[in-house]
Amino acid sequence: MDIRSAFAAQGYAATRPVTAPKPSETAAATQNTLGKAATSFAETLAQGEEVAQAAMTGKADSQALVQALAQSELAIETAVTVRDKVVEAYQEILRMPV
Repeated sequence: MDIRSAFAAQGYAATRPVTAPKPSETAAATQNTLGKAATSFAETLAQGEEVAQAAMTGKADSQALVQALAQSELAIETAVTVRDKVVEAYQEILRMPV
């Protein structure tokens, strides 16, 4: 092992703890954000379903139904877009040389 390799390895070992993300903080923040998004998505779909059932029984007007359906459609489009971006990122990672 030559001296340059030793210095490079030593420099890497010294800087690695500084640049490494804190897994507990990052994971907790990501999990919290994803949990809130999933809860909001589920609530939007449930609310749209309730309004649709109420409209079928005559307890809700057509404007409320259209608004609830538009919100549900927007939530689903957003979820599909996020899913597509995650799949795209995963595929890009798989294409990276090791």
